[in-house]
Amino acid sequence: MSTQLIGQRIRALREERNLSQENLAEIFGFNDRQTVSAIETGARRVTADELVLAVERLGAPLEYFTDPFLLAGEGRFSWRQTDLGAEELDAYEKRAGRWVAAFRTLAPQVGRDVPLMRRALGLRRHSRFEDAMRAGERFVREFDLGDVPALRLAEVMECELGILVLMVDAHYGISGAACRLPELDSVLIARHEVEGRRHFDLAHELFHVLTWDAMPPEHREEAVDNGGNRVEQLANNFAAALLMPTDSVARFGDWSEHDDDALITKLNAAADELHVTSSALRWRLVALRALSLARARSLPGAALRCNGREDAENVRPAPFSRPFMEVIGLAIERGLISVRRAAGLLDLTVEGLKDAFAEHRVADPIEL
Repeated sequence: MSTQLIGQRIRALREERNLSQENLAEIFGFNDRQTVSAIETGARRVTADELVLAVERLGAPLEYFTDPFLLAGEGRFSWRQTDLGAEELDAYEKRAGRWVAAFRTLAPQVGRDVPLMRRALGLRRHSRFEDAMRAGERFVREFDLGDVPALRLAEVMECELGILVLMVDAHYGISGAACRLPELDSVLIARHEVEGRRHFDLAHELFHVLTWDAMPPEHREEAVDNGGNRVEQLANNFAAALLMPTDSVARFGDWSEHDDDALITKLNAAADELHVTSSALRWRLVALRALSLARARSLPGAALRCNGREDAENVRPAPFSRPFMEVIGLAIERGLISVRRAAGLLDLTVEGLKDAFAEHRVADPIEL
């Protein structure tokens, strides 16, 4: 553990307990709060005796201060969720934080350094929705995502932007999240969501990653395609334009000269080709003025659900991601983490860990 990380955790615990730096100085027996400030910023090391005092007097286990696979007092999450209780979300955030912290800690040790610089979109809270849509379409062109951008988006985020993308078994009610650390950006997507929904959440969270400094997202947001505060509406417009750029939609021809049944059939078929949801495509057509708002609202939602399939089988992607599992595999191979601890961190059995390596076609270090 670095001096800076220990200091951040002491500060986080102090703030959680509503203590001032003066209060903490008294607890440690320091003469002034400046010493506490130096510890919290990483300018001064914490001695072993002081760490023991922190454990005893702040009522936190030693692992809180020394476990590198933990996020505390660092980073922020923004959750895309629906009607989830605060306690449930907090508990899940602690689990998710361990996955992000594991990658943050182990990746540099196995030669997979996190990016030196971050990309950013030149958008602000006052930007127009048209600006967000243009940014989405430009992203498709600049990163050569092709006619069906959904298929390569995660790869581009990981390989070209250095964003950690994790497909996770999320608590029901959670569809996705973005996480900002000082040195790492991450996006988590719920594996149980249908494919089109996963892609929309991925593009939506990408917007937050690329605009975090200019307009930090809320800790929790409602997972709706239309609505929410202005930042969420901008994110939705960016995501829709990225996944359904004008040229890709135009190749399906005219949308207005159809009766309802024919329009619904066409919407569902086009959504399947673009690997998005029919509902998202419907509102994208309204934004492109290819379909009137009144006509879009008149279409029955049930006919568009699961892109028109009553019993759509949702094929879940492999857990986490290939780059993530490569780092975990190398860490096990080099003795940086044990097999059982790696499995425990990922909430998997040892057999489940082996399966995850196999699903991503990553060499299985457990056989070594």
